[in-house]
Amino acid sequence: MANGQWYPPEWPDRIRALADGTLTPVTPRRAATVLLLKDTPDGPAVHMLRRRASMAFAGGAYAYPGGGVDPRDDDRHVRWAGPTRAWWAERLGTDESGAQAIVCAAVRETYEEAGVLLAGPDAESVVGDTTGDDWEADRAALVARELSFAEFLDRRGLVLRSDLLGAWTRWITPEFEARRYDTWFFVAALPAGQRTRNASTEADRTVWIRPGEAAAGYDRGELLMMPPTIATLRQLLPYATAAEALTAAPARDMTPILASARLRDGEIVLSWPGHDEFTKHVPTSGIPAAGAPGTARPTSAPSAGGGSA
Repeated sequence: MANGQWYPPEWPDRIRALADGTLTPVTPRRAATVLLLKDTPDGPAVHMLRRRASMAFAGGAYAYPGGGVDPRDDDRHVRWAGPTRAWWAERLGTDESGAQAIVCAAVRETYEEAGVLLAGPDAESVVGDTTGDDWEADRAALVARELSFAEFLDRRGLVLRSDLLGAWTRWITPEFEARRYDTWFFVAALPAGQRTRNASTEADRTVWIRPGEAAAGYDRGELLMMPPTIATLRQLLPYATAAEALTAAPARDMTPILASARLRDGEIVLSWPGHDEFTKHVPTSGIPAAGAPGTARPTSAPSAGGGSA
């Protein structure tokens, strides 16, 4: 592929260490990310943010709003609308408290990074405007983890609208990576009356872009993305509206996708189950330094805010 991805020079040593038992895999941290959709005359568009070029990892890459789960949301009472926690636990492959925390993370991160809130005063409504100094103060407190999302909802008397989310896919960072995430991807439609904004300190640009246009940009090497990002964009191509994508979500396979690496004939072979386009053959010697012209960007670890895997 001509998408300018690079391979960190430490990968071969880490993969060898994993193979010979001298590297113990880090337990993945739970994370959530949201493909926020809105309808346009030409079909649905998805909200994406571009990570700042100055960031140490995946600078300049496009991703979705997302990030790590806040453990405080596992067991706190949350006013809840939509499918039950038991339903979500089965859908996400976790227990009920974990399901609540993962859904909370998806909704919270969308609010923190895009200013969009999938919650309302009751089970049938959604807030129409999240701008203003008081909203911004609460959003900043969430970002700083001074306030849990459950506390935020309770303070404002809001109900979390889990029915506005659809679980889409799940990716886990490879075992040889130092930072690992178990990331659930969701789809959601932009609520009426709300609008996105670049509220993330990690992004220098946000766009609404049709999945086909974004995928074509990736294929031309113009838009940098990690495998989960481009894979999910391609999966959106068959749907003519945001509602169609949400309707399709409950039937999607949520089996985790975990990349594997093996040493074979003097090269590293990286593969992602069910995603042959990402298979890579990397020499174990002579790997260019990170960021060198024409080299490739990392494809397996997530951004802290993007929640990718």
